[in-house]
Amino acid sequence: MEISPCAVAPGSLLSSYQQLSRGPMNPLKLIALDQDDIAIVSTHLQDAVVKVADIVWLPAEKRLVMGVNRFDWEACGCEDPCYKRRRTALRFERVNSLRCRNVDPKRKDAVLNLLAVEFDETDSPGGAVTLIFSGGAALRLEVECLECELADLGPTWDAKARPAHMVDQA
Repeated sequence: MEISPCAVAPGSLLSSYQQLSRGPMNPLKLIALDQDDIAIVSTHLQDAVVKVADIVWLPAEKRLVMGVNRFDWEACGCEDPCYKRRRTALRFERVNSLRCRNVDPKRKDAVLNLLAVEFDETDSPGGAVTLIFSGGAALRLEVECLECELADLGPTWDAKARPAHMVDQA
């Protein structure tokens, strides 16, 4: 049996996705309910910046909400790279507790650079969500279950540069 190369038919879902251009007014909205989902959310949030004042912990509602400026990596990957950021809401539900490391809640104007979001399932379906920031800062959320939403809030704006990281050669 001969296997022929796959071709994407015009009008198929994949070709529609490849032609999709999430321009300035095409917002991204993602829901994360498991580790695979949160990995995708984490990818879209890599190098997002957030002021400490824009991190809101609502213990009575068991909710953490953050307003971040995420770097639009998809816009960066085109042939004529244009560096863009978007205002994005990040929301976690069913949060039992919040702990922080190297984050001073009194320094409201301090800016944190988000590197990754991870979920460690410890007592299924519950576990810990860790938001890892540069400089050793982190937020750790103990959750009943993973329930996260990422939603772009408006158009993009130009960013001065593409984020870059120093690689430790040790």
